[in-house]
Amino acid sequence: MTAAPFDARKGAVVHHDVVIVGGGLVGASLAIALEATGLDVALLEATAAGSLPAVFDERNLSFADATVNALTALGVLQHLRTPGAPIRRIHVSRAGDFGRVKFDASAYGRDAFGQVVIARDFGEALEARLRDLAHVTRYRPARFTGADVDDGTVRVRLVGDIGGRTLSARLLVGADGTRSQVREAIHIQADEHAYGQTLFVARVAAERAPDGTAFERFGAHGPIALLPRADRHFGVVVGVADEEADRVAALDDAAFLAYLQQAFGWRAGRLQSVGPRSRYQAASLRALNLVADRSVLVGNAAQTLHPVGAQGFNLGLRDALTLAELIQERADDPGAPDLLSAYAQRRSDDRERTLAFSDGLARATANQALLMRPLRSLGLLALDASPSLQSALAGGAMGYRGNVPALCRDP
Repeated sequence: MTAAPFDARKGAVVHHDVVIVGGGLVGASLAIALEATGLDVALLEATAAGSLPAVFDERNLSFADATVNALTALGVLQHLRTPGAPIRRIHVSRAGDFGRVKFDASAYGRDAFGQVVIARDFGEALEARLRDLAHVTRYRPARFTGADVDDGTVRVRLVGDIGGRTLSARLLVGADGTRSQVREAIHIQADEHAYGQTLFVARVAAERAPDGTAFERFGAHGPIALLPRADRHFGVVVGVADEEADRVAALDDAAFLAYLQQAFGWRAGRLQSVGPRSRYQAASLRALNLVADRSVLVGNAAQTLHPVGAQGFNLGLRDALTLAELIQERADDPGAPDLLSAYAQRRSDDRERTLAFSDGLARATANQALLMRPLRSLGLLALDASPSLQSALAGGAMGYRGNVPALCRDP
């Protein structure tokens, strides 16, 4: 791995094969996946050396089984300070509705559906793996300011602490999140939807220690998830209506625990303590195209999902791995039009089905229309009684949907 301070001669253009804008979960993972191609990769990161992006905080990442396979094959999970906590069972219910659904990984011949990893720990593991790479140059702190394509080459402009620089490459990758500057620069439009929910994320201790069960409980204003962590705590995500967000944010720890206890119930026993809370808006975004001339979008720059079902990073990683796989097949030109067309086609099924599932689940479970209550209850009862429906959902939750990248498959 090469560090790149902003000390090039004025007007000099530095060439790389691939420029990735965004050093978060998906961008860093893509850089690691491209190491096997031997291509010269540049990674533009907003944070300075020695710091982690803000996304690597105390939130809980739910890695699907396919994601665990891939990150293990890439040598990332081996760097985790604390191993991920397995999700062996999933319990789904909705407040006020009859019925519930239970999934058990053993019924599908699996030890677990996936793992829960703390975002901060994952960021440190990615950082450790990035330091091992021989073909990645890291520009940090760096901010993308624009790009132009001319005669099969994309020129990428960026600024850092002590000035600007221009890079040239055969492929520009936008992995710079929901508010992607790359997406704007390459003139790709996006559809957005706000769910009217604010999500609070925290760590809680409960009377019953985690036993590998992940709870997903839906309410009128959003989901509540309790995810098992390796530190004998639960990671909690609770959704509230936007108009209630300030009031909930102002609650002290005891009042917040009481609020959470009432909304979630007693499946984990009494909730005993809560750590620092973070808040985020629940929204979705879907780029209308994934590729442009010598450019491609991955991760949240391509699609941002409601966190219900915990599919966002898993989907974004499959974006990155599919792109790396196609580039590996023809590393002579990573930005060739036919390669980018193949990427968009290969990602279509997985992307559309996951987007539809996440959005549909978020809308249906929060809908307060009187007719929806018996329909939801019937749906939960039918799902609980149908092994074939459960199997299809379990397969999607584990990341085995559509054209699965090779690294995601069972070793």
